[in-house]
Amino acid sequence: MAAFPSDLAIAKGATLQPLVDVAASMGIGEHLVTPYGREVAKIELGAIDELADRPRAKYVVVSAITPTPLGEGKTTTTVGLGQAMRHIGKRATVAVRQPSMGPTFGIKGGAAGGGYSQVVPMETLNLHLTGDFHAVTEAHNMLSAILDNHLFQGNALDIDQHDITWRRVLDVNDRVLRNVVVGLGSRVDGVPRQTGFDITAASEVMAIFALARSVPEMRERLGRIVVAYDRSGKPVTAEDIGGAGAMAVIMRDALRPNLLQTLENTPVLVHAGPFGNIAHGNSSVVADLIGIHAGDFLITEAGFGADMGAERFFNIKCRASGLTPDAAVVVTTVRALKAHSGRHRIVAGKPLPEALFAENPDEVHAGGANLRKQIENIRLHGVSPVVAINAFPGDHPSEHAAIAEIAASMGARSAVCTHFADGGRGATELAEAVAEAAEEPSDFHFLYPDEAPLREKIETIATRVYGADGVDYDLSASRQIDSYERNGFGHLPVCIAKTHLSISSDASLKGAPTGWRLPVREVRASVGAGFIYPICGDMRTMPGLGASPAAHRIDLDANGEIVNLS
Repeated sequence: MAAFPSDLAIAKGATLQPLVDVAASMGIGEHLVTPYGREVAKIELGAIDELADRPRAKYVVVSAITPTPLGEGKTTTTVGLGQAMRHIGKRATVAVRQPSMGPTFGIKGGAAGGGYSQVVPMETLNLHLTGDFHAVTEAHNMLSAILDNHLFQGNALDIDQHDITWRRVLDVNDRVLRNVVVGLGSRVDGVPRQTGFDITAASEVMAIFALARSVPEMRERLGRIVVAYDRSGKPVTAEDIGGAGAMAVIMRDALRPNLLQTLENTPVLVHAGPFGNIAHGNSSVVADLIGIHAGDFLITEAGFGADMGAERFFNIKCRASGLTPDAAVVVTTVRALKAHSGRHRIVAGKPLPEALFAENPDEVHAGGANLRKQIENIRLHGVSPVVAINAFPGDHPSEHAAIAEIAASMGARSAVCTHFADGGRGATELAEAVAEAAEEPSDFHFLYPDEAPLREKIETIATRVYGADGVDYDLSASRQIDSYERNGFGHLPVCIAKTHLSISSDASLKGAPTGWRLPVREVRASVGAGFIYPICGDMRTMPGLGASPAAHRIDLDANGEIVNLS
């Protein structure tokens, strides 16, 4: 049997349609399409108003069970589902985040989907695309420079140098930049202080970029960014130090969504890329405001498991956009549920254990607690769930049947998918199930009201979504919450930063852990983005490279073609 071709080889063999034709299939005229090279375009924001009178698409979010370190094919399933809709006579638009180059050159590799369910051109998508990430990096660091210049020029706002919250960013995994000292040298080189770098995807500018509905709103949100506190404890904003206008200028063109296509020419809006365990982990609101009137279905993806990206999709993104979902997909795999049985150790970058491939439906049932909890997390918001069983070559029919039994026990539809190998036709059963679920009456609701105190919001998510017995706050975290409420930030939703490898805050706990409490060690305010984020455990906002990063393998061949990008 011939070896299955690599993702890059499949992508290079794609037959692409002109993007003006792809846009036309969405009802978007050529006057709203700005080419960016031959294979990518930007959609003008005027499309939001021009399409507003068209019928509203069914809005579907794709989430997952708690992933293994290698991921379970959520983007591939999102793309495959979008392609499958055409096979059942429906028109779909897919909306996904732009990959961060840090993980692309680190351990994760690219994030364009996989096999015959990919967004193309995959090299462009996984690298610079249209420069949106660079715009976020430059806007963020412009504010950092203005802040340090304010200190150097006399500190007219009496900023407490020990209470500066704004760092710098870079779209590279580089652990040595987590903590740095700036301003060393002579007096004219600035005011020495300790700071650090985060990865660009973790920037508050990225979160603002993803949640703003227009350029004026983005400009206003940028102005609300809190960069520091003065000696009396009053917040100092980007507007206060004169940085918001320049940031908005840098970000203006980036706010236009990027248009690409799948291997089967389904339209794909690729826009923004906030972290799924630090920020809200969803693609942009403006892309959805366009896509919601561009066909029969708008299919978007939320980062990590349903306890993470889907919860933020419901309680943060839907609050910002005003859109309400019609159905949700929970992606699962046999190997992931076996991992959640606690009987296997899966380490990113290392081969999977041989025992994982042995036929064992009982082990699938043992790990099924995680799937049941994630289905429950979707239903908590009044949304109909559909379980996508992403089939891998080593799976056994009895194991797929075990997953279907778990889904049925929760009253959820399920479908086995082979979209990696078969493209859209391998996900038609899933497409039919999603279409049925989307027709059910919706009872979508947020988990908490805006006016609830911050602690109540945190505890609601901890107990109802994560299954914790309660929340324990470090003294400093309690003081930060009190300060935010005094400063008028208590109405904001919360975005809990925790490990994505467990529903709990402990990455080693598999399945659906009980009998534990959520430890909140720090609480930060992303006032411009519009959320408060409690930090639980040791969360890294700047990843490091592993012993054998993808960067060691990615190269150019003798013809100047990219190789080993996957």
